[in-house]
Amino acid sequence: MRVRLTPKSSKDAIDGIEATAEGPALKARVRAVPSDGEANAALLKLLSQWLGIAQGSLKLAKGGKSRVKSVEITGNLKEIEARLAERLAVSG
Repeated sequence: MRVRLTPKSSKDAIDGIEATAEGPALKARVRAVPSDGEANAALLKLLSQWLGIAQGSLKLAKGGKSRVKSVEITGNLKEIEARLAERLAVSG
């Protein structure tokens, strides 16, 4: 899953979908600073809470030092897709 991360935000939140040069991405904001992987760790925690899945099911696959990141999710694909669609319908 592609995510565009904004660190140093006023709150931790997922704000729908945003177009990026790499393609559509979830728009995420975290309060953590982009130092020593703090923002990346906060992103994985936010995504796990937002999707209702274990944080161990998420792994930063690409983009550790960029705003646009690829997050790998392990688990039941149909359940994850359904949760993602449901959460986007609620937030969007």
